[in-house]
Amino acid sequence: MKTATLLKNLTTSTLSIQEKPQSLDQQIDASFGNATSWFTDSILAEIPITENIGIPWVLVILISGALYFSTYFKLINFSGFFTAINVVRGKYDYVDKPSNKENDNTESGEVSHFQALTAALSATVGLGNIAGVAIALSIGGAGATFWMILVGFLGMASKFVECTLGVKYREITADGTVYGGPMYYLKNGLKGIGLSKFGKVLSILFAIMCVGGSFGGGNMFQVNQAFKLFEYVTGGKESFIYGQGWIFGLVMAIFAGIVIIGGIKKIAKVTDKVVPVMVLVYVLAVITILFMNYTQIPNALSQIINGAFNPTGIAGGFVGVMIQGFRRGAFSNEAGIGSSSIAHSAVKTNYAASEGLVALLEPFIDTVVVCTMTALALIITGQIIPGNEISYEQGAILTSKALESGITWFPYLLTIAVILFAFSSMISWSYYGYQAWSYLFGRKKSTGNIYKIIFCIFTVIGAAATLNSVVDFSDAMVFAMMVPNMIGLVLLAPKVVKELQRYKSAIMNK
Repeated sequence: MKTATLLKNLTTSTLSIQEKPQSLDQQIDASFGNATSWFTDSILAEIPITENIGIPWVLVILISGALYFSTYFKLINFSGFFTAINVVRGKYDYVDKPSNKENDNTESGEVSHFQALTAALSATVGLGNIAGVAIALSIGGAGATFWMILVGFLGMASKFVECTLGVKYREITADGTVYGGPMYYLKNGLKGIGLSKFGKVLSILFAIMCVGGSFGGGNMFQVNQAFKLFEYVTGGKESFIYGQGWIFGLVMAIFAGIVIIGGIKKIAKVTDKVVPVMVLVYVLAVITILFMNYTQIPNALSQIINGAFNPTGIAGGFVGVMIQGFRRGAFSNEAGIGSSSIAHSAVKTNYAASEGLVALLEPFIDTVVVCTMTALALIITGQIIPGNEISYEQGAILTSKALESGITWFPYLLTIAVILFAFSSMISWSYYGYQAWSYLFGRKKSTGNIYKIIFCIFTVIGAAATLNSVVDFSDAMVFAMMVPNMIGLVLLAPKVVKELQRYKSAIMNK
């Protein structure tokens, strides 16, 4: 099916829904959009750079924070890379034996280093790597890829800081259940430096936003994109499920509910199998396309470098290209948001910095590897027309077209990968939201069950709502988490220095 036909189908689909306001999907979308418009407008406001170009204020803080931590920790992004790989491999597991425990804050845990990494990756490696990259390139051209990669490297430092703090200040109950993340290092960490009341306020704000983020970006957006692509590959307007997003959402909600009832251990057992498979499937498909077009790779790389510094015909010129790359890189790996530290805090370790090092691999895999490969495939297959801004639906379909240009059945493979991406992101974000919910309302099982039921309801809503409403709400809730989290990271950075020194001393002296 040609791209023009795809876009026509999308347009027809939108018009068809608009002409039937009595449909369940339309009623859900209208109510949802009206309820969230003010909040999304405030959070996603832009700082004007030129007459036509603006940069989201949250992006300024995320990039500034990543630069600060990269400098403060003497480029831990690079110096700690191979150590991080060795930690995941288990090379330094001997320092985590019971005899090496030094304090109660870092004893025990629920999952391994590898499981914690895959659980966190499942939340970040997702549909933004597929549709989001296409959107960034459609606005900023091939050059946006360069700045996207740069942000991926910078974000590694932010991940290191927040995940080290997540382990250091986590709380472990008598039955071994771990409660961790920004809520706890904002409360306990800031209390330790004489900012108790301030820390409590920030922790509550973060928890509220995290719950909302789990419903939005971690749930509704994921299931919405999965449904749109599934609807397209099964016939578009002629699909058996056309306009019936709530049915797709209900099925996804049932499967997600089965997994999330078991908590982080069940989630980790699923993600440590699903994440490697889904990333491998997607990467192999993209590599196949690159191999089939290997003669064009040098030209694609040249477009990326030249477009990054000498863009032509791009709205906003150099500044516009840079902002698009920054936006996709930061929004993709979520470094500085604080969400990943919730998953990493459940790790079995006696040294907080060990998991901080593992966490810095996240932005590298998510942004530097997966996003870059998507960008190369799109550039080489000629799917992107710079300056022709596209929607999220069109972004996923263009990536599908890029794969179809090599092997006709690859779009079906992509659809499977997308559904796995969506599902794994949903179950990991359900854990993030559950942790925040428990912080706000208590740790009783009945309280947690209420959250899980609401989460599954939002899965159905997400599949039924139109994407514009979902994307705006998702971005707003997730990036609102950044404000209290980044304040805590800056204030507690000296604590991370001590943790890193303690871990280095342990592995060097054994």
